[in-house]
Amino acid sequence: MTTVLNVSLNDLNSQFISDLKQKFGKATEVEIRLQDKSPADDLFSEDDFWRIIDKIDWSKKGSEQKVAPAVKALAKMPVAAICLFADKVSEKLYQLDTRAHATTYAANEPDNFISADDFLYARCAVIAEGKEYYEKVLNDPAEMPEDIVFEPLLYLADDAFEMKMKFPFNYMPTYNYETQSNKLGWQLTQ
Repeated sequence: MTTVLNVSLNDLNSQFISDLKQKFGKATEVEIRLQDKSPADDLFSEDDFWRIIDKIDWSKKGSEQKVAPAVKALAKMPVAAICLFADKVSEKLYQLDTRAHATTYAANEPDNFISADDFLYARCAVIAEGKEYYEKVLNDPAEMPEDIVFEPLLYLADDAFEMKMKFPFNYMPTYNYETQSNKLGWQLTQ
């Protein structure tokens, strides 16, 4: 049985947590959902998101070295910002998950084959290139690259959280960004 508690953040304190542990046991899992009473942009704005993305250092050789400055900058922020960063990545990947973008991506592939993973990693690369490039590709699917991928973007929030908290990130972002999750974006046009 699931118990739902609506608690003001002002009432959430160590005594409340201690009481929950006594009543439900220490092994009970707790899911915290924050109801939007104020816009999430107050906590982590679109500009904050692109400032983190802009910290990816393309002059470095390895993928981990490229994302390291972005991971460090995000890890310095509150945990809520790390979650909101993951949400914004998922949203942007979802927005790029369209038939038109995939068709451009696959144009140079044998038999126009679309690898679900490679298309996801190509969408990651579009975001990792920065706001201007992302908006250009989002607004014109013909600009979708067919030859660049950047999978490490998927793990940037995880790495920042683990750096900050010293345990793994267990967070499900707002949007499902797997290839063909954006059902509207994959509909055939008449």
